[in-house]
Amino acid sequence: MGGIFGSVTKKDCVIDLFYGTDYLSHLGTRRGGLAVLNSKGFTRAIHNLENSYFRTKFESYLPKFHGDKGIGVISDHEDQPMLISSHLGTFGIVTVSKINNIEDLVKDLFEKNKQFSETSGIGINPTELVSALISEKESFVDGIIHAQALIKGSCTMLLLTKEGIYAARDKLGRTPIVIGKKEGAFAASSETCAFPNLGYEIEKDLGPGEIVLMTADGCEQKRAPGEKMQVCSFLWVYYGYPASSYEGINVEDVRYRCGNALARNDDVEVDYIAGIPDSGIGHAIGYANERKIRYRRPFVKYTPTWPRSFMPQNQSIRDLVAKMKLIPVKDIIKGKKILFCEDSIVRGTQLQDNVQILFDYGADEVHMRPACPTLIYPCEFLNFSQSRSTMDLAGRKAIKEIDGVEDSDLDEYARAGSEKNLAMIEKIRQRLKLTSLKFQRMDDLVEAIGLPKEKLCTHCWDESSYF
Repeated sequence: MGGIFGSVTKKDCVIDLFYGTDYLSHLGTRRGGLAVLNSKGFTRAIHNLENSYFRTKFESYLPKFHGDKGIGVISDHEDQPMLISSHLGTFGIVTVSKINNIEDLVKDLFEKNKQFSETSGIGINPTELVSALISEKESFVDGIIHAQALIKGSCTMLLLTKEGIYAARDKLGRTPIVIGKKEGAFAASSETCAFPNLGYEIEKDLGPGEIVLMTADGCEQKRAPGEKMQVCSFLWVYYGYPASSYEGINVEDVRYRCGNALARNDDVEVDYIAGIPDSGIGHAIGYANERKIRYRRPFVKYTPTWPRSFMPQNQSIRDLVAKMKLIPVKDIIKGKKILFCEDSIVRGTQLQDNVQILFDYGADEVHMRPACPTLIYPCEFLNFSQSRSTMDLAGRKAIKEIDGVEDSDLDEYARAGSEKNLAMIEKIRQRLKLTSLKFQRMDDLVEAIGLPKEKLCTHCWDESSYF
């Protein structure tokens, strides 16, 4: 996915920028970058994060950074921030984006005699493409609007300019931007968890397509938000940090409510409830509290030397890292009937290994309750599971086993409680060797989040979205 942070202060912004960006480390796995602006110009650094944490790569660079405004990024893919020289002036840019029509946009720009620098294995840098679209217009605001209109997918961005920092949320609000305020400073962040320890209070959530210009003295709206919004539901289920809120709705509270809903629809008899660390824990606590069954930790996460489980990019090594991070506690596993809550089941490979470990350590039963419905459709908007093909999804594998073809009547499989839906879930249960498996119902997930369904992107589960 990725996360972005920007700060404008009356004094030096570097400490706020460094820690604010570091607080977003859970959102990306491959690249991190900072850029600051002062009277002498821009200073920038970009580092690979595949084998180390953001703070360890950038802490030694802090003495070189000075400025009253800056932007930072944690990215899954491209090198950022980019520094762009154009007729609008020199500016820095960071984005959280998934541009599905990138080839068409690049072709159109080539026909206008534009050029790009291909500096990595991913080809055209999407952030550089966005900057080229912005530079086609006569102002930053018009350029951002122009880029947002052409992009199919999503693109949220921060622009670092002499006037201040432009913050722009993608046109349907799939990825959030929240504005924070403290004396003599404003900040923009993908997540509100970056604000409290830096002294910022939440000023506002940007609406879908909204654009603001932040200076140390204020936050000026440059474009009003649109009426349609489809914020990603996975932010609450999985991506978001527990201390963060989107649209004023806290992540941890939603996870408790997801667990409550799972429990209300369940009557299985178990010895205790557990959560797959880390994002399954909140769901499990909600489940345990609702059914008044004790919560325990049969897996303990070891994190000091392991960055996120989605890294490195080699799948076999990634699976090994994920296994090594979870240490089983044999004394509370042996002879027990255990119910786990998990945020979701994407491929199921790591979960299958975890379940086998539990049985190897003597568990009598292992039940699984994911906090969202079965994933059937690949994400079109946030790079979620981008490295995986559609047929890698556990749900699609099960469907192919049932129907024998990749393309099937997916609507029936997505409908909770239908004959095909239950058959798909049973196939997944058998492959994972679980004692029982029940997924969250869509209406319960929507209720747990607390927004109308039309304001949520639920594309991964039912292909319901505005394009």
